[in-house]
Amino acid sequence: MSQVKTNFFLTGATGYIGGTVLTRFLAHPRANSFQFTVLVRDPKKAEVFKELGVTAVVGSHSDAELVERLASQADVVISIADCDDVGAAKATLQGLRKRGASGTVPIFIHTSGAGVIFDDAKGIHSDAMIYDDSDADQIETIAPTQMHRDVDLLITAADTEGYIKSYIIVPTSVWGLATGRLVDSGVQNPHSMLIPILVKAALDRGQAGMVGEGKNIWHNVEIHELADLYITVYDKIVADPDTGHGRNGFYFGESGKHLLYAVSKEIGTALVALKKSDSAEPTMFTQADLNKYFRGSSFLGSNSRCRATRARAIGWKPTKSTSDMLASIRPEMEVLIKKNTGSAT
Repeated sequence: MSQVKTNFFLTGATGYIGGTVLTRFLAHPRANSFQFTVLVRDPKKAEVFKELGVTAVVGSHSDAELVERLASQADVVISIADCDDVGAAKATLQGLRKRGASGTVPIFIHTSGAGVIFDDAKGIHSDAMIYDDSDADQIETIAPTQMHRDVDLLITAADTEGYIKSYIIVPTSVWGLATGRLVDSGVQNPHSMLIPILVKAALDRGQAGMVGEGKNIWHNVEIHELADLYITVYDKIVADPDTGHGRNGFYFGESGKHLLYAVSKEIGTALVALKKSDSAEPTMFTQADLNKYFRGSSFLGSNSRCRATRARAIGWKPTKSTSDMLASIRPEMEVLIKKNTGSAT
């Protein structure tokens, strides 16, 4: 008798977070009972996924009809692509509504972003609201105009309607080089966004930089431990269908916190060690720098403060610290330099 499989539709499979999450699921103890479908643009990458036993559909997230169809066939959707893509979110929800009409309420695990709790500190202070993922009333005070919030609200509204169960994972500053089968096969991006963007700016300007005085605080999480949070959430849902969802279904991914200054200073120290700069001390980004490297935005000067109380309560156990994050900067910088120049020195 053939085994009944759980059908997953995962978006963002070639990305830093999405590829790492998929790799973790493919190594899950019950992986033989999972069937994953991913949506990719590159036919060559699609072939690699197929070799790994993953159904790969070539297409775009902007193809609403395709996204809706794939979601309608899924028991579980895990979205880890563009968390601001309202069109893709609506198409996914429409597909899940159709799936739910068959009598089983599907699961939607969505990836939001740390921008949902950004302020506008511009690097001047760290005094900011600390959001707790176990406090649904506090989460609901986040303004609907906040970054990423429009998509989050669409998804929790669908949960309130009852045709899905939604779980929103909010990664903080994700760090570390991703590893695993998808990285080895060349289909997955192994780099985060935040530290590399600061590294690339520092290499170009010859000195580490920061927004304002670098006094703002972000929380952080190591990439593989973040992927473990997705596994923990899914396993908890299976073990206990009453696991917090909807307004009670926000899960922050955080295991440490840092000042922007500390990250920039570590970048500066690495620059000096690699003979790319004469000074380890970061300097303030000018408006011209912000325009050149960050599209004019001072978002790196914001505070993004939270507690992963609910995430830990369901069994997530991250162990990596801010010290580990800081220690990862020089090795990743060396990889980035080698990719760009063919040499780490």
